[in-house]
Amino acid sequence: MDDSKWQQKLSAEAYRVLREKGTERRFSGALLDEERPGIYQCAGCGTELFSASTKFDAGCGWPSFYASLPDTVEYVEDTSHGMRRVEILCKNCGGHLGHVFEDGPAPSGQRYCVNSVALEFRADKD
Repeated sequence: MDDSKWQQKLSAEAYRVLREKGTERRFSGALLDEERPGIYQCAGCGTELFSASTKFDAGCGWPSFYASLPDTVEYVEDTSHGMRRVEILCKNCGGHLGHVFEDGPAPSGQRYCVNSVALEFRADKD
């Protein structure tokens, strides 16, 4: 999709995060406290990215997961802001999701720190 179509499709905040690599304020995201079973999808293209069963409370202020669904996330070195991090992107549309760190729980030891506005949640049906 070209840039003008992304601007039409997404809210201003979702566009800033997904397309301009922004970050939402800590503890401000709508999905931070979501605890129901379900799937987290890319807010840009709908690709399924994370299972709610891998979500945990990292205390960092953003939804955190210890694993992504297979072959859904792309990893890119990020040296912005004087830091060395690993950025995570939706493998389908290239939308910026957040970053992954090596300080998560077992079994992976990883913490996928994701902006709520980059995600949509689909709850399991009862």
